[in-house]
Amino acid sequence: MKIERIAIWVADIENIRKFYERYFGATANEKYSNNTKGFGSYFLGFESGARLEIMEIEGLNISNRDSTLNYSGLAHFAISVGAKDEVDALTALLKADGYIVLDGPRTTGDGYYESCVLDPEGNKIEITI
Repeated sequence: MKIERIAIWVADIENIRKFYERYFGATANEKYSNNTKGFGSYFLGFESGARLEIMEIEGLNISNRDSTLNYSGLAHFAISVGAKDEVDALTALLKADGYIVLDGPRTTGDGYYESCVLDPEGNKIEITI
């Protein structure tokens, strides 16, 4: 078995699509829209075959949670960029472009080299080797 995809609700689907395409090399399918339900989504594919589904819907309740704190539910997802220098470079680029870097890059106690950043809507992403 494998996890086929992770799905997240977003307030600005086009901004989130562009973010993952620009910084993580994602490729989006053609946008699916269901006008009856006020729903739209993209599947963002990554080189490894993993996919992230980003979804919008009319009347979405926007979270006012502090993204720097921990809550029950999805904590983060990790994207492997292949090498330590790639973690460093992407983290530096995101920081320079104004995105929040919560931690790292660093080697964790369990041996991962990673940083933790927030996407434009506050979803935690671990960038790892």
